[in-house]
Amino acid sequence: MSILVTDAGFGPDDWTRGFDGAAALELAPETDPATLEIAPEVEMIRIHFPSFADGRGFTLARLLRLRGYKGRLRAEGHVISDQYAMARRAGFDEVEISDDLAARQPEEDWRFRSNWQQHDYQSRLRG
Repeated sequence: MSILVTDAGFGPDDWTRGFDGAAALELAPETDPATLEIAPEVEMIRIHFPSFADGRGFTLARLLRLRGYKGRLRAEGHVISDQYAMARRAGFDEVEISDDLAARQPEEDWRFRSNWQQHDYQSRLRG
């Protein structure tokens, strides 16, 4: 079972189409975005994080957004609450975590970081 984390907090996964069809794409963190062709019918991309110390998924998300991907972008796996703001700034819409991680890092920890558009170094420099 998994829990979906958004700026509103914890919630159930509302993606019902699965990841086997043309509407969704699953990517490993080592995927080279330069060689990746995204079909127009892709509505969801889920990028796997094998470890919280592996930041390649953040780079991949940012590159996908810079290349013009406008669909739903999900981080899945070992993303911790301290990384939520970074995930949102990189372009992710949501984070999918396990029930075990949710038990160790409750919803309050994630919601505390849901103000990801504030308190970054660029905002402090501009302010």
